[in-house]
Amino acid sequence: MRTSPPFRADHVGSLLRPQSLLRARESLTGDDLREAEDEAIREVVRRQEEIGLQSATDGEFRRSSWHMDFIYRLGGIGQAADEHITVRFHNEQGDIEFTPAALRVHDRIKLKEPIFADDFTFLRDTVSTAVPKLTIPSPSMVHYRGGPAAIDPKVYPDVEEFWRDLSTAYAEQVRRIGALGCTYLQFDDTSLAYLNDPAQRAELESRGDDAEHMHLRYIKQINAALAAKPAGMTITTHMCRGNFRSSWAASGSYDFVAEALFGELKVDGFFLEYDDERSGGFEPLRYVRKGKMVVLGLVTTKRGELESKDTLKRRIDEAAKFIDLDQLCLSPQCGFSSTVEGNELTADEQFAKLRLIVETAQEVWG
Repeated sequence: MRTSPPFRADHVGSLLRPQSLLRARESLTGDDLREAEDEAIREVVRRQEEIGLQSATDGEFRRSSWHMDFIYRLGGIGQAADEHITVRFHNEQGDIEFTPAALRVHDRIKLKEPIFADDFTFLRDTVSTAVPKLTIPSPSMVHYRGGPAAIDPKVYPDVEEFWRDLSTAYAEQVRRIGALGCTYLQFDDTSLAYLNDPAQRAELESRGDDAEHMHLRYIKQINAALAAKPAGMTITTHMCRGNFRSSWAASGSYDFVAEALFGELKVDGFFLEYDDERSGGFEPLRYVRKGKMVVLGLVTTKRGELESKDTLKRRIDEAAKFIDLDQLCLSPQCGFSSTVEGNELTADEQFAKLRLIVETAQEVWG
């Protein structure tokens, strides 16, 4: 088993909020709510360590969504009060819509203070055996949702200045969270997976973006954010095609972005969604460089039925035809609760899936 992240058995980050916490969010505020969150996080960290996971998150229990809680705390970015973004998600029963408030870049982007610092230090001080892992949205997510229309041209008449400020703010976040003892940081990114979908690229073209080359811009900006990462910090990225109430937003194999993504992105590991045919085959893994890790998201978080170990092992063997088995790990394909609503499965089903991942990894890698 690996002694440094990403681990042979790992997970993306978000976990189903317990009912007690959901009730607390409806009735409590301030210190009372934080105390309820603290209690829930202590318990979920205990469960992760009890299962045998070598990394633990706080389940993102203090957040409403995996990305906007972070993005709105960047200096220069706020909610566009009268504007909403409509994201259409799909499932076996039909379509549902998610309409979060839009964002607006109204001033120069900067990091006012390290974001989620108190959340991380609580997690750091709570774990016993596991490595504390912090998840944040990647820089790409600041741009992908709103595009050029979200950036005030009076603030950034030259868009290159926007990109420089964005990566500089992220680089400072990485540095300062590292100073708090974070050695395992994950950039969550749907954009680099969405861009594999021709329909998503068409939407970007319609709003004025160069969709055919957008992934190259995103890779460049993430690399700039990581250029001075602290020694001893592992940074991974997680890519999925949408995760909201057991539904998805995009389809397409990794082929469109694979060569640049796996060859140029300067992260230490890739968490990849691979739970169904929407993600395509494992052939794009041939572009992953030696020394980089790939965490195969073979276990779905979108339904409660438990996968079989034999099926998971067979799929790991299939992936190993294109990348060395020693570069592979196993995880769920996404978080269990990217937003506070969570996916449509029970807590017991969630932990059974995490336990399955640990047991399967032990049998495959020892």
